[in-house]
Amino acid sequence: MTDAEREILTWPRFGESIRDLALVVHGSGYRPDLVVAIARGGMLLAGGLAYALGVKACDALNIEFYTGVGQTLPRPEVLQPLLDPEALAGARVLLVDDVADSGRTLRLAVDLLSERAAQVRSAVLYTKPTTIIQPDYSWAATERWITFPWSAEPLVGGGTGE
Repeated sequence: MTDAEREILTWPRFGESIRDLALVVHGSGYRPDLVVAIARGGMLLAGGLAYALGVKACDALNIEFYTGVGQTLPRPEVLQPLLDPEALAGARVLLVDDVADSGRTLRLAVDLLSERAAQVRSAVLYTKPTTIIQPDYSWAATERWITFPWSAEPLVGGGTGE
């Protein structure tokens, strides 16, 4: 896949996207008690949003779906370690991921968190037209495959980061 066929997010633009998305969340009036990342893609964004919004409580929900460029498992799978369900009781949660592509991972995470949390809203960097769930907050929309700055370089020891 050529660079012209991709959406390429750079580190500087990623920093801007965090601030932009935080302003949208804050402007909506939503005040989360807890920021939960969908690991791994949502972790850096979740940390940045937590800082920008002044939220001290952060956690992660480990879900695997993509195994390569355009390659997925049959369905998203929750991995160990699990999020502490007691931390969710009565909380307003901001669920964060890098992209709502098919939306299947986001849908699973929203459903799981909604069983315990008082309220769950979702924020992503990118939304694709193929998603089955519209996130509450999104920085941009694209149809293209996205190269994120954290997965743009080969893995240490070989392989691809995507």
